Amino acid sequence: MGTNGSTMLEPLRQGLPPLDPAAVSNAASCALPARYEAVREARKFTRRTLDQWDLEYRFDDVCLVVSELVTNALRHALPAGASRLPEQTPPVRLHLMRWTERLVCAVRDPSHDSPVARDTDDFSAESGRGLFLVDSFSDGWGWHPLAGTLSGKVVWALFRLQPGAGVASGPVDC
Repeated sequence: MGTNGSTMLEPLRQGLPPLDPAAVSNAASCALPARYEAVREARKFTRRTLDQWDLEYRFDDVCLVVSELVTNALRHALPAGASRLPEQTPPVRLHLMRWTERLVCAVRDPSHDSPVARDTDDFSAESGRGLFLVDSFSDGWGWHPLAGTLSGKVVWALFRLQPGAGVASGPVDC
């Protein structure tokens, strides 16, 4: 499902009512530093956010996908030497957005390169299965380039929610 071009956002709409950006029930985001410990920070942030939104039942799948998206951003999307960037300008950002019937997790990074799903014939390989896992554990995924003053791309994954789930609200800090 993760494709480039006009269809890259299509999974956000498949089988669901039209998406109104103004109708987001909740949104939270977290800036992540250019170091691998950021994956753990992203998981903790995801746990706190889903707990606050009463969406604990989706935690396992969402956490796995968040871990893969953040790992991919850190491994493949940062320029050489990014680990030495000043802490005040984290290059990766995790966004969680909840609508009534769906949750979207999105990871923003500075790269313009499209994510590449590798051929996963070798399931014993220690790497290269990240986007396969994202595709397997989410209800859809894709990416889009950023425009305007922001540079890079956003890779996102969609999760359908049970009707009536997640009635709590409020901001979540990183």
